[in-house]
Amino acid sequence: MRLHIANHPLIDHKLTVLRDERTPSAIFRQLADELVTLLAYEATRDVQVEDIKIKTPVAETIGKRISEPRPIVIPILRAGLGMLEGMTRMIPTAEVGFLGMKRDEQTLAVETYANRLPDDLSGRHCFILDPMLATGHSMIAAIEYLLERGAREVTCICLLAAPEGLKTVEEAVGERADVNIVTASVDERLNEHAYIVPGLGDAGDRLYGVVD
Repeated sequence: MRLHIANHPLIDHKLTVLRDERTPSAIFRQLADELVTLLAYEATRDVQVEDIKIKTPVAETIGKRISEPRPIVIPILRAGLGMLEGMTRMIPTAEVGFLGMKRDEQTLAVETYANRLPDDLSGRHCFILDPMLATGHSMIAAIEYLLERGAREVTCICLLAAPEGLKTVEEAVGERADVNIVTASVDERLNEHAYIVPGLGDAGDRLYGVVD
């Protein structure tokens, strides 16, 4: 497993506004979208490309285009939806799939309740979108799901990560697969309710409001 902490003044600024409890949902959604676009720039450095011959208004030349099979972007419902547009803005030719996962607040066990993905992901570079890597259990379940279906490489894009979650993912994945985690910050710790500290609260609630 590889970890990349994106380091840029604009990322730091936008993340600070996201953390502020006074930031309303509309601004939170806008900034999350912008932040994901910045993280996506770092996360897509290893996307496979191939040569293509084109003709400019001046001369023929050899350029690059994203290779087949196309990457697939997978937001984890529901909070990951708030990251989707920022990611597809960077790679509009990518396909989009969905995984619905929820965590039992008592046991912290992860349940998959929705799946809109191809059965065969052989050779695909998969991008998982989930705002918070807290305990790491949801991320591990998603990574394992993709690897079992033949994914070539998995890149996880998170706004924030906790040290405990990163350790759990690393122990689960190890070096047996090409997994990369890209995040804006690794925060201090998890609290007794498995929330990231200082964090930014519940990303889904802050994006879309509280749903009972």
